[in-house]
Amino acid sequence: MNETGMPSFIEAIDADYDAIVLGAGVSGLVSASVITKQGSKRVLIVDEYSHIGGNHMDWSSGGYTFDIGSLIFQDDSPLLTHFPELLSLYVPIEPRWGRLTPQRIVTDYPISLRDDIVGSGLAGMLRIFGSVCYARLFQRKMRNAKDFARYWIGSELLRRSGLESYMRRFYGIALEQIGIDLAQKRMLWISEHASLRNLLGRLFRPMRNGPTNRQLARPKAGFAPLYRLAQDNLERRGVTFVLGAKPLAIDRVDGGFRLRLEDRVVRASRVISTIPIERAQALCDMARSPGLETTTLISVYFSFSGKRGFSQPIMYNFSHEGAWKRLTVYSDFYGPTDGREYFGVEVIGEQVGGSTDAAERDFRDHVKANGLFVGDLTLEGSQTLTHAYPVYAQGAARQAEEARAALTDFGIESFGRHGGFNYQPTARVSTLDAEAALGFERQVAKSAEPDAATGLAGTEQPQPHPPLILPSPTSA
Repeated sequence: MNETGMPSFIEAIDADYDAIVLGAGVSGLVSASVITKQGSKRVLIVDEYSHIGGNHMDWSSGGYTFDIGSLIFQDDSPLLTHFPELLSLYVPIEPRWGRLTPQRIVTDYPISLRDDIVGSGLAGMLRIFGSVCYARLFQRKMRNAKDFARYWIGSELLRRSGLESYMRRFYGIALEQIGIDLAQKRMLWISEHASLRNLLGRLFRPMRNGPTNRQLARPKAGFAPLYRLAQDNLERRGVTFVLGAKPLAIDRVDGGFRLRLEDRVVRASRVISTIPIERAQALCDMARSPGLETTTLISVYFSFSGKRGFSQPIMYNFSHEGAWKRLTVYSDFYGPTDGREYFGVEVIGEQVGGSTDAAERDFRDHVKANGLFVGDLTLEGSQTLTHAYPVYAQGAARQAEEARAALTDFGIESFGRHGGFNYQPTARVSTLDAEAALGFERQVAKSAEPDAATGLAGTEQPQPHPPLILPSPTSA
């Protein structure tokens, strides 16, 4: 028996593989694709979910299909170099993004020079630029995300725009608790574009109208048809899938690894993990990192008939009230069902005590107070997703790095949104991260090179200008 009380691995081996990949999300699928291209002949993908695609999940009822998180891809995504057959199933769309502000208006996302700065009036503009000057002179020390944002755009615009409220809503913690590591890594747009000169210059310069690549959505039926093609692709290359299977333990043996599942024991010379770090640590009988917290995401699904009060298919909540953070109107992309619009609303579970009923009530009360969705608003269903994305509290980045180092010492290659405790807003980012971790070299077109402002090679949800903070926890 080992220290966990589990029997040591003395069972007969049911199968041998070149590599085992834990997790069948985008990171896991791309990992399997990369290592087969690098020469692995027999690869096993294991996932506790009964479906492929990780957190790319949908829920259907009465002719409606809803998603957890976002559903948008691009036709130049590096994911398509691994699974080109997916392209034929995507639905071309022309998405637009808006935000509900503290002033109860719907305007541009993430910042509107007209509404946030000019609309504040002369006195307001003086306060905005005065607060920026004050921060640059007297608030130069940066210890957390609030210090970082305040230094670059000032406390007045941070509050007036609603960015502070949105970030608190997004992570479920106050800006003062968000580590400076995240701010420097994921909010670099602010330092690149929020100088007084740039802010003034943009008042008189038209912004880019949007992306030049083609925007795509998952099929109307949901994600299953999409990822079935990816599964078929990998199976033809010698990849085996074991879904709905709970891993029990991993041992180091004979220069390789043994993975115990509930119904079999398998062996491989290599293990790649894209599952949560603490879960991988437990499988390896290692001490777990207590400070790595993740969010719980509640998705509430509605159908609607009436006057919704805005035209953008995707809306962010930057107001100071309301627990919901984003809504997506699926019927804008796929057409109404029985004459009704339908959409999904995302709420961080910690904001509503983990209650879907509380999330629904809060949303209804908030949109009513803001004059939105006037008409017949009907609840269709809901889903709750644990481990939606990392919470970058103070010290979390250091703890995640130490945990990954311990897994590396054990021999486990761990990366991705969960395996690397690395917030990845898009399939593009997840694909490039997996490729980099596995030493995969690609010919990168100039348009896909990392952007100097964001540090990322594009975004699956491009904005008219780079985002203040990458918006989507579960973007496609």
